[in-house]
Amino acid sequence: MKKTFVLLVLFVLPIVAYLFFASGVNNFGKLPILTESITDVTVLDEETSLKNKITILGFLGSDVNGKKGNAFNLNQKIYKRFYEFNDFQFVMISPKGTENAVVELKKELGALVDIKKWKFIHADEEAIAGFFSNLKTDLTLDENLGTPYVFIIDKDLNLRGRTNDEDEGTKFGFNTTSVAELNNKMEDDVKVILAEYRLALKKNNAERKK
Repeated sequence: MKKTFVLLVLFVLPIVAYLFFASGVNNFGKLPILTESITDVTVLDEETSLKNKITILGFLGSDVNGKKGNAFNLNQKIYKRFYEFNDFQFVMISPKGTENAVVELKKELGALVDIKKWKFIHADEEAIAGFFSNLKTDLTLDENLGTPYVFIIDKDLNLRGRTNDEDEGTKFGFNTTSVAELNNKMEDDVKVILAEYRLALKKNNAERKK
């Protein structure tokens, strides 16, 4: 009996503890809204919309080749894990004139996974700058109108993020240069918002059956 108790303490409890902490504290709540009702990306491209989609939004800028590593990190660590969820998409914005570079990027990304949920928009530089400003973040675009940061936009056009991040306090975006940040923060937050919508869908379906 004593041996059984010792084995329980040594092997079972650590596993239970690991599963608890691995799930992430954020999984028990909603991902905070940091900016409400941003402008839809239809102002840049009529064929693409953020409405009714969970979107990972990014700005490649004019130096698309310089952002390839960031795109690959995002593709491997986030996109491959979640792209099969309904109403989930990636939207990347770059200035007009980058079309050929984006075609090459898509080929390279597509060699690793089905990129049907990746969408690329080309727009005027002034329009891109204006669209970025409506996110109302503490981040800025570089001289090429790009940034390594990507943003989580919910189905109602709200920018989601963290209000009590251990490193930044308020965290508007996720740095795709850092694989650790994608693994340890962004992946967890994407799980949270997907779970939020799954729970809401289950609740609506249950209420309809009453």
